[in-house]
Amino acid sequence: MMELQGSHSAAGFRFAIIVSRFNADVTDGLLTGARAALAEAGVRDDDVTLVRVPGAFELPVTAGRLAGTGRFDAIICLGCVIKGDTMHFEYISAAASQGIMNVSTTSGVPVAFGMLTALDDEQARVRSASGPDNKGREAALAAIEMA
Repeated sequence: MMELQGSHSAAGFRFAIIVSRFNADVTDGLLTGARAALAEAGVRDDDVTLVRVPGAFELPVTAGRLAGTGRFDAIICLGCVIKGDTMHFEYISAAASQGIMNVSTTSGVPVAFGMLTALDDEQARVRSASGPDNKGREAALAAIEMA
């Protein structure tokens, strides 16, 4: 059986990071983790484009526009939706998740899913804290391997 695996070095590759401003205390932590993973893989700051969007719902359309430019080897989407008392959480999470996947499959550009869907603030904080379990870092590592 032949096994294929992507590289963990990304020097010379170009990445876009799209980060939601909503829940910025969480998404800033995700961004820190993603940028650290890219730097550790040899990605220069000049090879990273950062785009900020209002919320998670805007991640897919922005990813689609960036994928369409042909400038990026992979795109990293970072956002956070925290469950509240209404159905809003379910609708936004489902729409953003499906949209991100659709961009990746239709464009052929890998789009890494770094959007937290947390049940409470504490879950979101834990998943965006610095360290190896940071979900922004994990999304960047996936993007590196797929690029």
